Amino acid sequence: MSVRLFDTTLRDGTQREGVTLTTEDKIRIARELDTLGIHYIEAGFPASNPKDLEFFEGFDASELETARIVAFTRARRPNGRADDDPAVTLLASLSAPVACIVAKSWRMQVEKVLGTTPEENLASIGDTVRYLAAADKEVIFDAEHYFDGYKDDPGHALSTLRAAAEAGANTVVLCDTNGGTVPGELQGIVSETVGEITRVHPGVEVGIHTHNDSGCGVANALAAVEAGGTHVQGTINGVGERCGNCDLVPVIANLQLKMDHRIVGEDQLTRLTEASNYISELMNLTPDTHRPYVGRSAFAHKGGLHVDGISKDPGTYEHVAPESVGNVRRMPVGELSGKNTIRRKAEELGIREVDANAVLEAIKRREYEGYHYEAADASLALLIGRTSGEDAPLFELETFRIISEKRSDGEAITEATIKLWVKGQRVITTAEGNGPVSALDRALRRAIESHYPELAEIHLTNYKVRILDEHRATDATTRVLIDSSDGKKLWGAVGVGENIIEASWQALVDGLEYGVTEARQPSGSETGRG
Repeated sequence: MSVRLFDTTLRDGTQREGVTLTTEDKIRIARELDTLGIHYIEAGFPASNPKDLEFFEGFDASELETARIVAFTRARRPNGRADDDPAVTLLASLSAPVACIVAKSWRMQVEKVLGTTPEENLASIGDTVRYLAAADKEVIFDAEHYFDGYKDDPGHALSTLRAAAEAGANTVVLCDTNGGTVPGELQGIVSETVGEITRVHPGVEVGIHTHNDSGCGVANALAAVEAGGTHVQGTINGVGERCGNCDLVPVIANLQLKMDHRIVGEDQLTRLTEASNYISELMNLTPDTHRPYVGRSAFAHKGGLHVDGISKDPGTYEHVAPESVGNVRRMPVGELSGKNTIRRKAEELGIREVDANAVLEAIKRREYEGYHYEAADASLALLIGRTSGEDAPLFELETFRIISEKRSDGEAITEATIKLWVKGQRVITTAEGNGPVSALDRALRRAIESHYPELAEIHLTNYKVRILDEHRATDATTRVLIDSSDGKKLWGAVGVGENIIEASWQALVDGLEYGVTEARQPSGSETGRG
């Protein structure tokens, strides 16, 4: 049985609180979804805002290899005509080959929200679908609140699907709009619905659209497929209103790796992690590191017993190979790690001789002070190297000084002066920045970049501060995490101290030193990969 994917990241996904996309963002995401092998890309509701209309009028869908672009609208208004409703006629005029129409299937919503009769609701659905089908559009009908409607009045809920199918809809989609249905109940309703629709309209597909308000979005989508659904709607990373939509990332992986459905090509499946992170970045969302399949921690093994098991057979603690979805296995190190974890990490770093006991003691001592290495592979690598006597610092610091100045025009400028020794030479440099970390970064680079040209490729990508003991107020200890990248790999470095500038300096230096060291290796280790 073939299952087709319908992505609504660009429409339903943008309803997530705090998310907004430019037209260029939407174009880039659409191209990424196509590369991933998505079958349908619902790109927006053109009648609702100028930005969505701009996308549909300006995007050249012919450049897509797999996906069909979908435009969304509501059914025509009660007691009106489809050919006289601007939201409907607009879709007929656009080049998007697929139209997705939403209408209510819950009798209570029809009567209380729309203020009309069930009969007029069915007429509205049929009229709208018929009009767009006549305009040579593939029509997908979304039955809003289908499961609530079915439980309240199954006859009317089913009649909305029949009205759409009889008018020419290619696919009818059962929407768990409130996200409150659980898998067992949902599967039973889908099974009954598929039986009813295919009996009368065998050529019409039945799809599923779930939300995650009860934490069952993905489970419900999979249950629907098991019940005969052949069309799954969702968003990348589950972005969406309230608690989000069904997350297509684990849906794709589960259907293909666990349920024997060929959804995308094998090479496309291996891009799943990259696509998930790319779209998070464009939506300005921090990726959840514990996302199934694609999170940075999805294949991270920290406990000594787990690391030992993985070293003997990855299947002991991994349900699939990380490479199958484009992820990597990681061995984060912390105070609960065992000696085998330390040795494995040292091997990754190319360190042959390591005193695992000494490294573990150093880690325990520093974690007690507030350091945390799970997201700071760069600092961990340097700690192991220093403990093993294989560290080669880029420079020797003499002093640094920070001056912040508030000017009369309202502009705030920070100046950093650094005195250091690099390869036997004493260097003094000064630089300005928009804050202390920026100024220190620029001054340090100015001082040593002639000796380390690799710095030109390294840039800071993220800066995070965490207060470790809030009860001490302004005397609290601060942990700073700085992420850096060379455009290919991403790595983190950590610094801790009561002085936030000193903690930032530690993380800054570790990140740059690690980046230069890695760049000088014949091939970079896996350690720094995000």
